[in-house]
Amino acid sequence: MKRVFLVFIAASLFQQVFAQPDRWQQHIRYAINVNMDVATNRLNGTEKIEYTNNSPDTLQHIFFHLYWNAFQPNSSMDVRSRELGKLETGTKRRNTDGLDWDQRVKDRISKLAPDDQGYQHVKSVVINGKAQQLREYETILEVKLDKPLLPKSKTLMDVAFEAQVNLQIRRSGRDNVEGIRYSMSQWYPKMVEYDYQGWNANPYVAREFYGVWGDFDVKITIDKNYMVAATGILQNPNLLGFGYETPGTKVPAPTGNTLTWNFKGENIHDFVWAADDHYKHLSKKVNGVMLHAFYKAGDAKNDSSWNNVLWAAERALPYMEKRFGKYPWPTYSFIQGGDGGMEYSMATLIKNSSLGTVFHEWMHSWYQQLMGTNESLFPWMDEGFTSYAEGEVSDYYNTNFALQSPWLSDAAKQRMQHTADSVRALNKLPRGQSGNYDGYYALAKSPYEEPLSTHSDHYNTNLGYSAAAYSKGAVFLSQLGYIIGDTVRNKVLHEYYRQWHFKHPNGNDFVRVAEKVSGLELEWYKEYWINSIKTIDYAVGDINVANGKTQITLKRIGKMPMPVDVLLTFKDGTRELHYIPLNLMYGEKPAEDDTPRFIHAEWKWTHPEYVFETSRSIKDIKSVEIDPSQRMADVNKSNNKLVIPD
Repeated sequence: MKRVFLVFIAASLFQQVFAQPDRWQQHIRYAINVNMDVATNRLNGTEKIEYTNNSPDTLQHIFFHLYWNAFQPNSSMDVRSRELGKLETGTKRRNTDGLDWDQRVKDRISKLAPDDQGYQHVKSVVINGKAQQLREYETILEVKLDKPLLPKSKTLMDVAFEAQVNLQIRRSGRDNVEGIRYSMSQWYPKMVEYDYQGWNANPYVAREFYGVWGDFDVKITIDKNYMVAATGILQNPNLLGFGYETPGTKVPAPTGNTLTWNFKGENIHDFVWAADDHYKHLSKKVNGVMLHAFYKAGDAKNDSSWNNVLWAAERALPYMEKRFGKYPWPTYSFIQGGDGGMEYSMATLIKNSSLGTVFHEWMHSWYQQLMGTNESLFPWMDEGFTSYAEGEVSDYYNTNFALQSPWLSDAAKQRMQHTADSVRALNKLPRGQSGNYDGYYALAKSPYEEPLSTHSDHYNTNLGYSAAAYSKGAVFLSQLGYIIGDTVRNKVLHEYYRQWHFKHPNGNDFVRVAEKVSGLELEWYKEYWINSIKTIDYAVGDINVANGKTQITLKRIGKMPMPVDVLLTFKDGTRELHYIPLNLMYGEKPAEDDTPRFIHAEWKWTHPEYVFETSRSIKDIKSVEIDPSQRMADVNKSNNKLVIPD
């Protein structure tokens, strides 16, 4: 009886420490009907919305996003793009013209003819039979309510809207470079998220999105010759065909010039669709998930490359779920469209069949679609975590499967083998993350770095945003493995998934999970890595003998403190790992391999130097190396290793 009682107490304590967070969030149901005119590139639509105010607040007004209004001359996106493009004139940069353009936008919006511009206009919002007062602020619509929305209440709304599809500029549009007719992202009046920080009515200026969890029932009426690819599950496949139908089904001929496609998606925060009259459609079921690929009809090489997407996806998905948590939806679609690569619920728009982009956008299903993080405030949790995961998945796939694909030519396999050999020759660690570290190092040594806490639209340069959100954000996770141990970091990611999927976590929420799982204090890591641009630089100093012991001095040159691993390699081939915790951690990470490890007293963050001892003779030492795993993002590795001559 006592044993059972103790087990109960232990289980209760565990549940208390790792309890599911209780944070309210709004909920929405959309029933959208839209008619697309492929001759005029205009659409008309209606939305029936059920909005649940789960907040403790009374809402006097609500907001909608009208994203396509950004694609008009003199819009905020237009002017901002042109202003950023001027910032670095004459400087040698990544773009061929030497400017800091977002190459997809540049000054193109300012040159759009009226029929090529985009717009979204809400004609009416009706609640309880009464039209509400509307005020449009370019890409944000304010609805001034005649009666407030009370806490814990549901409200039904009827929305009527019209829109014109712009030439492909940024994520949305028509007739992109690859010839896809319609890439329909951010296409409907989308309710702005109201959360614990209030309304998130971010104008559409450049980058990221945030949405309300909910359910979508979408009906799209379009020319009968167009195939539609979209978020969710098609509800009427046997009436439409196009490869969606059950094998052996006789699909009826259309009775008019249009078809209506009905898709449903549940527990998601956005909906995307694309349409083309020359799409090809592939599908395959993997681990209970129906995977689709849609691409522009071309030559046999194009067919092979898109078949290779599904072949690779089949092999990657089990690993992705093992490392990062189960994919929770019944379907996922890789859709050729858009302007490069952009993730949406249960789908992505991608320019081509590049597997790097495929893995990156698919991993956004975890680090955005599942978590629903506010990308504008925490782009490093979106792009950074995804870039880290992309590196892991790509390394796994390339190591185990890439050269086995039946869809790749021998020449392609030879190129891949050559690339793999070159990467191995560089011996860059950790595996799959070297590009992220290189991106961060370039940023840290440039004049363009800003703290990761910067709002994504408010970075001073496109380069600064990209390197910070993607590269430095990815290094945050890889370097966390250095601080708490890779195995523990992997457990953190699983616990983060368990606690926070479908709940809009912020940066502190992730750090708290990491602290609970690791048992270490990590607030300092967030403050230095996220809220500052201070850098890490440690150096091996003097080696002396005192009181018969070999003493090794380490120097902290950079302003960011860290725990330090130091590897001593001896002339007889043996090794010792000396571990020096940081005092701000209040603990130590576990041993990560079988190398003999000596744990020393904490290094106080205020102290620029630290001395530790080894019992081995100075004459025995071959080398002293700080951070042999290279996971610590030390910006000057030239002083990390001292080789003692014979």
